[in-house]
Amino acid sequence: MDTNFQPVISTNERGHYRQHSLEFKRALVALSLEPGASVARIAREHGVNANQVFSWRRLYRQGRLGVPALMRDDGLLPVMLAPTAPAPSNSNSDAGGIIVLELGEVRVRIDGQPNVAILAQVLDRVLR
Repeated sequence: MDTNFQPVISTNERGHYRQHSLEFKRALVALSLEPGASVARIAREHGVNANQVFSWRRLYRQGRLGVPALMRDDGLLPVMLAPTAPAPSNSNSDAGGIIVLELGEVRVRIDGQPNVAILAQVLDRVLR
């Protein structure tokens, strides 16, 4: 009977974990969000586990992949320009401009000159 009593020594207890760049993660998330895409197929083609892609999608939706939570095929919102009546002189708006955003059942109207930080937060919530 041959037995080996020498301990197995491992220099790394948990193994080697690959570090993927944000660009790689964003690219796989974008591919997985396309209509008819198979997360399992995309993961297999790029050498990662499908559960990892689902995890990255969750991070993306939370806005934790370093990009706004807007990733559509064209990345654009439809814009229509329409003439408006001049603002009355006693109006409280700073610039007299009006921004109206319509996305599905959501309609946002902004009069005057908006605060950039607040506008970014509103757009982030509306576009999720």
